[in-house]
Formats: sequence, C-alpha cells, structure tokens
Amino acid sequence: AFWRSKMGRKDASTVKLPVDQYRKQIGKQDYKKTKPILRATKLKAEAKKTAIGIKEVGLVLAAILTLLVAFYAFFYLRLSTDVDPDLEPDED
Repeated sequence: AFWRSKMGRKDASTVKLPVDQYRKQIGKQDYKKTKPILRATKLKAEAKKTAIGIKEVGLVLAAILTLLVAFYAFFYLRLSTDVDPDLEPDED
C-alpha cells in the first residue's frame, strides 16, 4: 500500500527542464509566423533536400562518357586488328 501512495504524486512532472522550456519558446515563435511564411520555409527545405547537385550531374556525365569511350575503344581495336579478307599478303 505504501508504493501506491507515492505513484500518484506530481512532484516529478512539475519540474521542467530548460531544454523543454527552450523548445516551447521556439514553438511559440514559429506559431507566431504566418502560414505562408511557414509554407515557404518548408518548401525551401524540401527543395534543398531533393535538389540534384552539380557534383551528382558531373558524376553521371563522367560515367556515361567513360562507357562511350570504352565501347568506342573496344570496337576500334576489334575492327582495326582484323585483316581485310580481299587482300592476301602472298599471292603467287
């Protein structure tokens, strides 16, 4: 019965941490902003996350260029080493 009487106390919940108070203040400040401003801020953040950077575009272009050069080199070497069947080196 002793432990039941201590469970209902609100001593622990009345003490607020500084972090919680800080978060509450930030929440109040954000709430004071108008909805269009909040919407614009959210859209900017999403656009930043999903935007394709110059680095990614450069890497994709470099990969495509590398593949094209590899195919060209393969076919160039393959065709240049073949001897033309119409020309025979020793015709007697």
